[in-house]
Amino acid sequence: MRVTFAPITEAEARTVLCWRYPEHVPFPEPDVEELERDVAALLRPDYHYYAAHDETGRLVGFCCFGEDAQVPGGDYSLPALDIGLGLHPDLIGRGLSHSFLEKILALGAGLFAPEFFRATVAAVNTRSLRLFEGSGFYFIQTFVSGEVRNHRFHILLRAASQTAE
Repeated sequence: MRVTFAPITEAEARTVLCWRYPEHVPFPEPDVEELERDVAALLRPDYHYYAAHDETGRLVGFCCFGEDAQVPGGDYSLPALDIGLGLHPDLIGRGLSHSFLEKILALGAGLFAPEFFRATVAAVNTRSLRLFEGSGFYFIQTFVSGEVRNHRFHILLRAASQTAE
């Protein structure tokens, strides 16, 4: 799948915030105020959110770089570029995730030239954990975030030099 990235629009932010993944524990639908706060966060330039489109222009995913990819309670003292991502739920399980992640890492490398990439993944998200491990990330910390429903998270790290350009 060929993917292009562009800064996320308000309509795209609203769309990705409604995506639900069947294998994840369902979170309650956000109320209007919470949804508006989340949309505003995705539109903040300093959070670096990008929409991913396929060759037909269809929204197939999104990513972000920096602070908004962190989870309260983790140790983020090591200098690294934090990444967050989401692939359209209809595309999960089709063998596209690894290529999608590599494209995001290439974008991050081009924009920020980091020495390391870091990802924070909920422990219940075993599919994403396998993706990151299979892409050369390694575990550096596990923690429980009291601010995120007491979920357990893993922080993973990978050298940016591993990124194909």
